[in-house]
Amino acid sequence: MPSFDTVCEANFVEVKNAVENTAKEIGTRFDFKGTSAAVELKDKEITLFGDADFQLQQVEDILRNKLTKRNVDVRFLDVQKPQKIGGDKLKQVVKVKNGIDSEQAKKIQRLIKDSKLKLQAAIQEDKVRVTGAKRDDLQAAMALIRKDIADLPLTFDNFRD
Repeated sequence: MPSFDTVCEANFVEVKNAVENTAKEIGTRFDFKGTSAAVELKDKEITLFGDADFQLQQVEDILRNKLTKRNVDVRFLDVQKPQKIGGDKLKQVVKVKNGIDSEQAKKIQRLIKDSKLKLQAAIQEDKVRVTGAKRDDLQAAMALIRKDIADLPLTFDNFRD
């Protein structure tokens, strides 16, 4: 029976490369000389450091540009509020989304059920598997999901015929 998986996963190799390129640019830019501006990646969290909100915003802009150049959707980024760390320095955590949370998965499942297509959607941990008898119905479901769930960078893989 034909099926596909709806997933929300960033390419972490490209994310790591973008963070390294951002750190390199911060090191070479004149306006960051002598400041605490930095960026680091641990697990699935990118931490931005700076002396002021303006500087944090500049570092975030550089990171977004580098991610875009590496074809990583910036909708994967979940930017937290800046936190003060000693003196006048600031830190900002940017989480990289990985997987579909249960609320969004239920929304996708409801969308497919309400579409009147002869398909079944099953939530499996952090992805949604859609199965059906016809390949055309599956392709219609992909188009429907892309159109209605625009706030998540969803991809479709594991397409079985």
